Amino acid sequence: MSHPKFVSFSRGGSTGYGLLTETGIVDLSARHGSKWPTLREVVEAGVLTLLAEDAKNLPADFQLSEITYEIPIPQPEKIICVGVNFPDRNEEYKDGQAAPANPSLFIRFPRSFTGHDQPLIRPPESPQLDYEGEIVVVIGKGGRRIPEAQALDHIAALSLCNEGTIRDWVRHAKFNVTQGKNFDRTGSIGPWLVPYVDESQLADIKLETRVNGEVRQSDRTSRMVFSFRKIINYISTFTTLVPGDVIVTGTPTGAGARFDPPIWLKPGDVVEVEADGIGILHNTIADEV
Repeated sequence: MSHPKFVSFSRGGSTGYGLLTETGIVDLSARHGSKWPTLREVVEAGVLTLLAEDAKNLPADFQLSEITYEIPIPQPEKIICVGVNFPDRNEEYKDGQAAPANPSLFIRFPRSFTGHDQPLIRPPESPQLDYEGEIVVVIGKGGRRIPEAQALDHIAALSLCNEGTIRDWVRHAKFNVTQGKNFDRTGSIGPWLVPYVDESQLADIKLETRVNGEVRQSDRTSRMVFSFRKIINYISTFTTLVPGDVIVTGTPTGAGARFDPPIWLKPGDVVEVEADGIGILHNTIADEV
């Protein structure tokens, strides 16, 4: 069963959101923007499914070729990323430590991401641009100290992320990776939001990253060290989650840094992140102008 796909876009100098259909984009922001200005407010109102139902038989307002994809949730309050969340990732770090008791977390800023079909930008400060394919959960119902048993009820939608990283800059200091994770437009989120309906959409799905068609990362969510339930429970212990918050849930082994010698992304490369039932996030690479 295919789920509705909600896109945030820019077109002709303005931004909006809509439903992707077989014939193009149904412009939901033109119909509902005064009430819900962006997909963040749509998520907060809990009306993704309602809008999809209302729009599914409407004619497209314009073609995909007319839009530029933007990250699905503009200006979320929080983008929280989980590090080292698949088996073998610990071994990649060669520190010999057992799997940790709690997830490693870091924050990214919205401007460190770009949309589907846009280039990831390699900055002049470093050639070490790397890929990390991940699944994104978007919070629909906020909360604090959310029990694991109820955690999935707080998810509104799913998306994908290429959590692009400047590798040498994550090693600039002893304890933090913030610098290497936040260069402008080094990562991507998209292509769209898929409404979350039930746990089968997350429980055991394949997550794969390809560079120029070559599979570099491939694993299944059932093998995650920290489950989606645990991640939401843990994060909400110390901060209140609010609708529209974005949680990037961790990447499988196989990033470019782990090759010998490392293989960094370069202009002309094509990176695809794919997950069952969610879609394919596609980006090229370009140097910062």
